[in-house]
Amino acid sequence: MDKPGVSGRYVGEMKQQLRDGFGLYVYPNSFFQYEGEWKNGKKHGIGKFLMKDGSYYEGEFVNGEMEGNGFRYWASSGNEYSGQFTQGEIHGYGVKKYLDGSQYEGEFHFGARAGHGALTDGEGQVYRGSFHNNKKQGEGEMYYKNGDQYQGDWVLNRRQGHGILQYADGSLYEGQWRNDLFNGQGSLIHCSGVTYDGMWINGRPAAEATKLVILGEEIREVVQGSPFTIEVQLQNNEGELIEAENGRVLQIWAGVKHVKLSPNVSSTVLELEDLEESLVETPLGYDAISYPLTQYVPESEQVKAGSAASSKSGITTVGSFSIKDGDVNEAKLDFLAAIENTRGSLYGTSNHSPVNERKGTNQQEEDLYGCQLSPAVEKDSVPALANQRAESGYAVFRNIALSLPPVCYRPFMILDELEKKMSKKSSSRTLSDKGPVSQEKITESRSDVSIKLGGKSKKVLNTTDRQIVRPGDYIIMVKDVTAPPFLGRTLSPAFILLKIIPQKGNKKGSRKEHHKVPNN
Repeated sequence: MDKPGVSGRYVGEMKQQLRDGFGLYVYPNSFFQYEGEWKNGKKHGIGKFLMKDGSYYEGEFVNGEMEGNGFRYWASSGNEYSGQFTQGEIHGYGVKKYLDGSQYEGEFHFGARAGHGALTDGEGQVYRGSFHNNKKQGEGEMYYKNGDQYQGDWVLNRRQGHGILQYADGSLYEGQWRNDLFNGQGSLIHCSGVTYDGMWINGRPAAEATKLVILGEEIREVVQGSPFTIEVQLQNNEGELIEAENGRVLQIWAGVKHVKLSPNVSSTVLELEDLEESLVETPLGYDAISYPLTQYVPESEQVKAGSAASSKSGITTVGSFSIKDGDVNEAKLDFLAAIENTRGSLYGTSNHSPVNERKGTNQQEEDLYGCQLSPAVEKDSVPALANQRAESGYAVFRNIALSLPPVCYRPFMILDELEKKMSKKSSSRTLSDKGPVSQEKITESRSDVSIKLGGKSKKVLNTTDRQIVRPGDYIIMVKDVTAPPFLGRTLSPAFILLKIIPQKGNKKGSRKEHHKVPNN
C-alpha cells in the first residue's frame, strides 16, 4: 500500500529520511490516511488506517500490511470485525457482527467463514458447526427460534445427509435429509403419539395415509340386541394399507338421521329442536345427530359385577336396574308394559314438561335432553367407548352396541310426533277412538323404561338392555381425532349405514317377549 516515490503529506518522526516512529500520513489521493507507528518507511506496529467514507482499520501492522489482531469497520454495510488478519485480509479466528444483528464467531479463511464457528442470525437462531466458503457445510447443530433443534449433516446451508430434528413440541425425526427436507429412510415420533418409520419424499411419507376405510359392506345389517365390531384401515389413495404408520387416534360415533321440522309440528317439539346439538354432515345425503354407543357387557357379567358391588348395601344389580333384594320377585315385570307406562307419561295427559322438569342429580343430561333422569341411573353405568390407536395402519372397535337413547331423545320424539300427525290425517276415527292404538305404537318405539316399585312409577334409563333398541337405520362414523394432527393433516371420517333389524320372531309394531328378572 505504501508506494515509494509518491509524495503525500506526512507529519511525524523520521529516521534516515524515512518515516520511522509515530506519525500521520495523508495519501496523495486524500482518500486514505494512516496514523500510527512506522518503521523504515512502512506502517509497522500499532496504527489506524482510515478511509474518507468512514471505514477504518485499527490494529497491528507488519511491513505495511494489516497483520495480526485488529478491528475493521465497513461504513457502506455497517459490518464490523474483530480478530486476526493476514496480508490485509480477515484470516484466522475472529468475531464478525452484521448490521442486521447477526454475528459469526469462529474461523475465517481469507475473508470467508471457513472451519468451525457459531453463527447467530438476526432472529436469534444459532448454528454451531462447520463452514466452507461462508456456508454451513459438514456437521453442525442448529437451534431455531421456535425451539426446534437439529443436529446432523449440512451441504451448502441446507440440511442434507443424516440428521436428527428435535421439535419444540416433543416430536422427533431421525433419518436422511436432502434439500432441507426429509428424504430417504427415516423415522418420525410425533408428539401426538403417532409414529412413521419408512421412506420419505420431500418432507412427506412415501406411503402416506390419506383416508380412513371401514372394512366390510357400506350397508351392514345387525340383529337387534347383537353387539358388532368395526374394523378400520388407514389407506392411501390407491387403497393400499399404510403399515408404516402407528398410533393415530380414532374415535367411533353413532348417529341417526336429522329430521327437519315443518311449521305444523307442535311447539313443544320445536322447543326441543331449538336445543339440538351440532349436526354431522354425512355422505348419505343428509345430516345426522348423535346417538349413544356403549361397550357391550354380557348381562351375566353385569349381574356378577353388580352383586359384588352391592353385597354390603342389600342391593342386587339385575341388568342395569338396582332393586332391593326383597323386591326382586315383584320386579319380574313385562318390559314392554313398562315402556308403555313410561311413554304414557311422556305423551299422555301427564303434562310432562321437558323444559321445566330440570331437577335431579344428572344435571348435565337434563340440560342436554330437557328431561329429568332417575337418581338410580348414573352416567358412569354406561361403559365409555375408548378411542383406539391404529397399529400398522389398522384399528378395531370390538363388541360395541347401540345404547338406549336418552330420555326425551329428540330425533325419536320428532319422528313419533310426525307419525302421530300422519296417522291423524289418514284416519277418520276420532282421537278418543284411536287413542289406545296410537298410544301403543308410540310406546313400542320408545326406549325408556318405567319400573313399578311399591305402587310408584319411576323412570329409569336402561343403558345395557339391548332388546329395546329401536330398529331402523343408524350411522356409524369413525373419525381421526389425533391431536395435534399428524403432519398437520386430519383424515376425513369414514361412514357406514347400520341397519338394526328386529330379532327373529319380532315384527315391527308387535309386542315384544317379556323379559323376566331371575330370582336370586
